[in-house]
Amino acid sequence: MTTTDLIIIGAGPGGYRAAEYAAKQGLKVVVFEREDVGGTCLNVGCIPTKTYVHSTSFTEARERMAQVVPQLRSGVEGILSHPNITLVREKGVFTDAHTVGDYTADNIIIATGSETKYIPIKGLDDPRVVDSTGLLNLDTLPKRLTIIGAGVIGMEFASVFNRFGAEVTVIEYLKECLPALDGDIAKRLRKLLEKRGITFKMKTAVENVADLEADVILMATGRKPRTGGLNLEAVGITLTPQGAIPVDDNYQAVSNIYAIGDANGRQMLAHAAEMQAIRAVNHILGKTDGIRFDIMPAAIFTEPEAACVGPTEDQLKEQGIAYECRKSFWRANGKALAMNETEGMLKLFASPEGKILGCHAFGAHAADMVQEVSVLMCKHTTLHELADMVHIHPTLSEILKNAAE
Repeated sequence: MTTTDLIIIGAGPGGYRAAEYAAKQGLKVVVFEREDVGGTCLNVGCIPTKTYVHSTSFTEARERMAQVVPQLRSGVEGILSHPNITLVREKGVFTDAHTVGDYTADNIIIATGSETKYIPIKGLDDPRVVDSTGLLNLDTLPKRLTIIGAGVIGMEFASVFNRFGAEVTVIEYLKECLPALDGDIAKRLRKLLEKRGITFKMKTAVENVADLEADVILMATGRKPRTGGLNLEAVGITLTPQGAIPVDDNYQAVSNIYAIGDANGRQMLAHAAEMQAIRAVNHILGKTDGIRFDIMPAAIFTEPEAACVGPTEDQLKEQGIAYECRKSFWRANGKALAMNETEGMLKLFASPEGKILGCHAFGAHAADMVQEVSVLMCKHTTLHELADMVHIHPTLSEILKNAAE
């Protein structure tokens, strides 16, 4: 048995970031990963889908993905080649609270990510049914693509495959797409995508896959924590009904075991996993930080893209929070007109005293704008202070400044 300071199970965004940070702090780290390093995000998630988003054709997208993913993966391999890090190419399974495989450590971080969540409908064994990984592995463009689920994954693929020339239908049980996004913004984005030829069937449940007329059927009904086969019973961890590992605000599950990223089911985003990694390692080292996990921006890379930080208008109403809403539009912005990107709307929420509460938007570079708002929220900025900040002309960021004014 080999002794080390820290064991990490999983080498996705959370796992490799935790390993890199801990190693730089002088800890000896062992990382278990049986698949490609980089996790879902790099290999079959955010990065491959963004190569599709930024490609003009299906063939080009396939070629670019084959170049970009290995390049980034080799970058992660480089990070994990730090002298303080040992990469073990096997599945990490607990023997006891300090032992995984042939290694023992004072502290262990679980960073096993997530997997496709299937809803119970008939016909899932139909060969036409794929998850997002299967869709990315297709070598021919489907003529007709049906997507079950209008969340982030479903909407991104709908937008991309519509642009590639496929006939796309999206089926969603809820009344609106993208439930994390403000309803007003989500509806406007859906209507725009409908104009581009995507068929939406909202408030519709699929009972049997056999009823669907499509060449390929994408299951985009969300993701669930990948927590099976770790022997968690041996270390006293009981999963939530959703299969997640319960943790506290330091991402501690039990005394010396932490769970970060999708495994804890809190905020299933790659950038959330990276920041949770920093918090967990800081807690192990006895350090404090000022990371604001209550301010978590997110983006949806449809065309145009959408992004959000903070509550939706409906959530503000439900929670009885006093607010005012400022709206601003892409069509009134000089840079947007010059770019021929006039579709877009931004909603900025603030307290009656002017403290910024959140921002939801869709339009070209909406994610960059929402990121600016996220920074301002971390610094307790008011609308008055934002209005006083100089913004370059002509830029899309003037849309945000106009909302503040």
